[in-house]
Amino acid sequence: MVDKLVGKLNALAVLNNNALGETHMLKKALLALAIGSGLLLPGTADAADPVKVGFAVAKTGLFAGAADGQIKIYELWKDQVNARGGLDVKGVKRPVELVYYDDQSDAGKVVQIYEKLITGDKVDLLLAPYGTSSHIAAAGVVERYKFPMVGNTAASVKLREIKPGNIWFTTGQMPDRLAVSLVELFKLKGIKSIALLANQLPFSLESKTYLVPALTKAGIEVKVSEEYPPSIKDMTAMLINVKQANPDAVVAFSFPSDSAIYLKQARELGIDAKFQFVEVGPTEAAFAKQFGEALNGIVTMGHWTPDNKQWTGARALFDSYVQKYNEPPSYLNAPLVYMSCQILEQAVAKVGLDRDAIRKTIATDTFDTVNGPVKFEGIENVGTPAGLLQIQGGNMTLIWPPSIATADFKPKPAWPAK
Repeated sequence: MVDKLVGKLNALAVLNNNALGETHMLKKALLALAIGSGLLLPGTADAADPVKVGFAVAKTGLFAGAADGQIKIYELWKDQVNARGGLDVKGVKRPVELVYYDDQSDAGKVVQIYEKLITGDKVDLLLAPYGTSSHIAAAGVVERYKFPMVGNTAASVKLREIKPGNIWFTTGQMPDRLAVSLVELFKLKGIKSIALLANQLPFSLESKTYLVPALTKAGIEVKVSEEYPPSIKDMTAMLINVKQANPDAVVAFSFPSDSAIYLKQARELGIDAKFQFVEVGPTEAAFAKQFGEALNGIVTMGHWTPDNKQWTGARALFDSYVQKYNEPPSYLNAPLVYMSCQILEQAVAKVGLDRDAIRKTIATDTFDTVNGPVKFEGIENVGTPAGLLQIQGGNMTLIWPPSIATADFKPKPAWPAK
């Protein structure tokens, strides 16, 4: 009788021990889960926690058409990083999560959004908005919060007035440098006179400010000089003046919406200058769809091509963009945006998410990008020259400077018949 009771007690003890063991294992698993999710240790990031990357973008308003490509590049970069296992944060891979809001092409809203991203959303990293005016607006915010950001779709000599520290620009197209490139090519190709049209947006006006004295110094006559509001709908009167002046070249310091107006009405009026420069827009896929053969011979700004084999990943960027979006990327904005992501990614891999360390790294290191090596002096990328592109036979070709050109300039052919 006693022996039977002892046997039952022993059996119960075994069952109890097993249960205790299972409970202990369950507790350990729950504890690990709690620690990993930050429930028990607030502020502690686990390898699986996403890196929040924030930005404002013009989904509506004046810049919406061109900014669409910027969003696509950000999304492409995020997908590529996550496909590689996540962003390398000083040796630890973490997925990227994008946090962004429509700034409606309004500089005032840009300020509000970056304030919210930093103080409300508490993002880990920042990417840039679209356009020069939006970058100027964001510059004050990132400087105030000492939050590093690599700009992309913007260039302004006014930004040199900002104390270097928290914003940098991947472009080589600063207005004074662009003016030098244009005049050098004009001289080489025997351009003696031009007509100059300029949108009253900051970048366009700066471009004009630096081009005019450079033309004067080179002895190139400005036969027509006109400025117009960003909201312009009709350029007929200006272009009639241009046609009557019969210059060797036309320079339109324009943005996408007015670039489209220029191309349409210059064709209608038969502006036949052999050199026609249209500043922003022709590199976008939408222009190729809208204008087709009429784009042939148009010169625009840009310093990238997927055909330079020395630029690591240039062709891969082109191919991956086409695969994802079924259209070619902008030869102007796509590389600039992607470069800004690459620079940030390389800095984070080296020093993690500490803002001060990121700031120092970006300011001092040289970065390998799809547009070649990038090195900053102050806010400016001194490693990339101000370049010029030309559409030739339906293809975007890099024609200036000679050190990176893939083709020579060709006089613009006659507009195709409608």
